[in-house]
Amino acid sequence: MSQARHPGLRIAPQSSGIVDMEDATPSRTALGVARMRALHQFSPQAALFRDPYAILILGEAAPAAQELEQEDERHRRMRLFVTARARFAEDWLAAAVRRGIRQLVVLGAGLDTFSLRNPYADLSVFEVDHPATQAWKRKCIANSGLAEPPATRFVPVNFERQSLSAELVAAGLQSTEPSFFIWLGVVPYLTKEAIFNTLSWIAGVPGSEVVFDYSEPAENRDAAGQAALAFHAARVASVEEPWISFFVPADLAKSLRELGFDEIEDLERSDIAARLSGVPKGPTANSGGHIIRARRSA
Repeated sequence: MSQARHPGLRIAPQSSGIVDMEDATPSRTALGVARMRALHQFSPQAALFRDPYAILILGEAAPAAQELEQEDERHRRMRLFVTARARFAEDWLAAAVRRGIRQLVVLGAGLDTFSLRNPYADLSVFEVDHPATQAWKRKCIANSGLAEPPATRFVPVNFERQSLSAELVAAGLQSTEPSFFIWLGVVPYLTKEAIFNTLSWIAGVPGSEVVFDYSEPAENRDAAGQAALAFHAARVASVEEPWISFFVPADLAKSLRELGFDEIEDLERSDIAARLSGVPKGPTANSGGHIIRARRSA
């Protein structure tokens, strides 16, 4: 998903966090993520995350199946992580809906297609992104011949000038009712102040839950993880959307508990692979990529 010098959004200290990108330029990294989700539909692992709109929404920018043959190991691993984090986020959302959650907020939505696939008739979806990225996404929907989903409210937010919470409430979010937040592909691009401002706001409503991904610093990773970090960090920096925040898992968990989250589930990339394959995780090195779920019980 997108956000930050972002990939679409960015949190400014005076709001709930997100620092502006150029007003007229949609996120380059949001496009990259969307192309990985689309390419995944051709892959042998497509069942991990089925998305019937991933290719359609990209139009002429969609990848061809032949690109799988040119995919190197680093790109393959990143593609699998991008699709696995979406799968876990939507599985956790399903559990939240069963508990009674009726509001979903997608922060830095980019070209994510959940709103088009939403199977829950009574789930309101709020998509938040920088105005330029969101306008681009809505144009992609129109160009693909799809209708904007009636249960979705698009909330364009320029975080240097607007408050995230105020704009969501103005769009109809019931701020005293619990919500589920999907915040993927965003946190590494933000300052820690911005990240914790947003997490603190989410934790302010009992029953609310957030899923986000993060990266460990280089010194915590094995050699392969360090090499992957250097490679991918250089790529996003080259389009002026650099990764700037990294976390040590134990420290992050401690900070989340201090904010009021009392149910935390943190999966490292090898944990994700083990859970999806059904093969128990053996002793493995640390690649450094994580997806985490944090909930404040009601």
